[in-house]
Amino acid sequence: MDLKDFILAMLSSLILVVCVLVGVAFLTLLERKVLGYIQLRKGPNKVGYMGVPQPFSDAIKLFTKEQTYPLMANFNIYYMAPVFNLFISLLLWLCTPLLTILFNYQFGILYFLCCSSLGVYCVMMAGWASNSNYSMLGGMRSVAQTISYEVSLSLFLLSFLYLIYSLNIMDFMKFQENIWFIFMCFPLSLALFVSMLAETNRTPFDFAEGESELVSGFNVEYSSGGFALIFLAEYSSILFMSMFCIILFLGCDVFNWVFYIKLVFMSFIWIWVRGTLPRYRYDKLMYMCWKSYLPLSLNYLLFYFGLMAWTFSLLI
Repeated sequence: MDLKDFILAMLSSLILVVCVLVGVAFLTLLERKVLGYIQLRKGPNKVGYMGVPQPFSDAIKLFTKEQTYPLMANFNIYYMAPVFNLFISLLLWLCTPLLTILFNYQFGILYFLCCSSLGVYCVMMAGWASNSNYSMLGGMRSVAQTISYEVSLSLFLLSFLYLIYSLNIMDFMKFQENIWFIFMCFPLSLALFVSMLAETNRTPFDFAEGESELVSGFNVEYSSGGFALIFLAEYSSILFMSMFCIILFLGCDVFNWVFYIKLVFMSFIWIWVRGTLPRYRYDKLMYMCWKSYLPLSLNYLLFYFGLMAWTFSLLI
């Protein structure tokens, strides 16, 4: 790679990150509008035309508020945890299969697993460095939940990888030209979607931010900029996971504008789940992961491995 290619890649990555952040801003607006209509009220509608500039006024408000920090907090880790959290969630986007193919990874799925598993450390650091019992409890809950569901998520993902026999994300597009994987493995797709909900700490699995018992969980001591960065990281992950669902089982046709309509629809489902379902009980969440989803994922893994072996035997 010469200097021009490097500069072009960096500029393209910067444009991608800016577009993701703008997308996150309007995802928050979509969420507030949809939740408003689900609860038979209007969402934000005062700022500008129908409340469209609301996310930007929220961002200005958050970043201009006074920054406070607990006196006994571990200052450096407390400040850096939200920054790393957003940085890692934006790093995920570099494996996006775009029309221009910004970075074409042969091992894109491995890159996704590595980056997504690093997000646990940021939550753990934020919860511990705040030096508050509430944030520590929220951090421990979140870490236990995320690590647990990473296991089943990885195993569900392996089942899809056996179908394409590759780690390249672009190969999902080739194999779904005639039929989407959701029709071939519908229960697997639903289980993967639920695992992704748990992985991103979203309702009904938002135990890291259980307002009723943890006063906002691991980010309870954060205000202004730190809170905004954690918020942006969470919504960036939601947007990425929505896109990843489309890549895996809804026809990864990145050369078609329908891909982005499907992305909006999946993001809407994330919000719809939040407006519909109450919070799950924590022991039931762990029970579902280890006693339900783990055996299910292992069974599906064996099934698709057998299917792949049988297909190869026919080809030979």
